[in-house]
Order: sequence, then C-alpha cells, then structure tokens
Amino acid sequence: MTNTKINPSRPLEPQKTAIIIGASTGIGAALSRRLAHEGYSLGLVSRSADKLEALCTEINRNGTRALAYPHDVKITDEAATLFQNIVGDLGQLDLFIYNAGTQFPSKPDVYDAAQDIEVFAVNVLGALAWLNPAAEYFERAGAGHLVGIGSIAGDRGRRALPGYTASKAALHTFLEGMRNRLDRYGVTVTTIKPGQVDTQLLKYAEKVRGPISPQMAADLIWRAIDKRKQTTYTPARWGLIGLVLRHIPSFIFRRMNL
Repeated sequence: MTNTKINPSRPLEPQKTAIIIGASTGIGAALSRRLAHEGYSLGLVSRSADKLEALCTEINRNGTRALAYPHDVKITDEAATLFQNIVGDLGQLDLFIYNAGTQFPSKPDVYDAAQDIEVFAVNVLGALAWLNPAAEYFERAGAGHLVGIGSIAGDRGRRALPGYTASKAALHTFLEGMRNRLDRYGVTVTTIKPGQVDTQLLKYAEKVRGPISPQMAADLIWRAIDKRKQTTYTPARWGLIGLVLRHIPSFIFRRMNL
C-alpha cells in the first residue's frame, strides 16, 4: 500500500485515508460515517458546504479526522488541482470513492436535453474528472482502491430514464476499463450497483420496490470494499434481478413498462 501514516491516538494501527466525492447526504454521508468508524482519515467533497461542515464536525467530534472541501463536480477543471490539494492535506491516499450522482423525475412523454446533459455532467463528466487523477496516483503508488457508485439502472436502457440509465452504463464501462488497466499495478477497482436506496433520488422513481436505508447501503458497500470486490449489487438480491433483466430479449423488455 501507500506509505501509511500513524494515528497518534492508536499508534500501533496504520491510519488509512479516503476521499469521498458526494459525501454530504444519503449514501455518501453514511459511507463517511462508516469509514470513520473503520479508522479512516477523510477528505469529504460535496456541493453543499453547510451539510459538509456539519458532517465533518460530527466525525471529528468522535475522534476521527474529516476535512471538508466544498466543490461542484460540474466544474471539472477544478478536480485535478483539488484532488492534489486533498491528498496533500491527508498526507497520502488509500481509497477513492466517486458517489456524486443526480437524476430527474421520470417522465416518459418528456424529451428534455437540458436535463440529460445535467445528468451526464454530474454522473459521467464529473466522474471522469475525478477518477482519472485518482487512477494515476494509484498507478504510480502501485496500490490503492478506486470505487464508483453506479446503479442497477445502468444495466439496461429504461423507457422512463434513458439519460440516467445511459449515464450509469457509461460509468460502469469506464470503471471496467480502468479495472483492466490498473489491475497489473496492484490497484483494485470496484463498481457498486445499488438497487433502490431511501435517499433524495428515490422520489424520482416510478415505483418503489423495497428500498434499503443509506446506513445499510453503506455497510454493504464497506463489505465489498473490504473484500476488494470487482462488481457488486447492493443488496445482493439485485444481482439476481439484474441477471434476469440483462437476458430479457429487447422486444420483450421494451414492452415491460420499465
């Protein structure tokens, strides 16, 4: 791994570090708390400065280091410099998680290029701007772990959400390419495909199908990170659902009102 700092409060334990993009609410906030519980020092990035500061205050109060970096992932030309600044502040980097994502209400009768462009700006372009410098850092270090939070929705093009599903499919494919590139350097790349999670984005779903809490999602994602999984569905039952959906012939799938 990268040169590991020592936690002065626990001198016999190595102090790991992580950056989370999209950290202030939902899965990102729950993951921040979970990684803090696991002893990580954190660089947390989000557009919502107030929520981010409150989260960092909470984590720091519990004895783990968390630093706040307000940033809008749509401003892609800031990403590389901010990445370097965060790593400098943390002293090193072991784990990088891109969790930022957006979605709009499902309206199958509406064709809105502006909304789809917004979705791609956050879900894809922001991811590329951040994942590339993190990947380069880990390649040079000869170790590290990249994680991208995708969605089961990215497994097929959905009638109601073509822009969102395409954005997640693009993220999945990009992460696969990075996995194939970085494996020879000892770097792990994990793609997380959650089903429905009880976050702000759930209000845009046409149907609600047994969502889990952000805390449960964070626990399952942490298990996948800890086991260095390549691709995992969260929770696991969505893996079977995804397998079925991926193998439904197109002429049937387009009539399924999904």
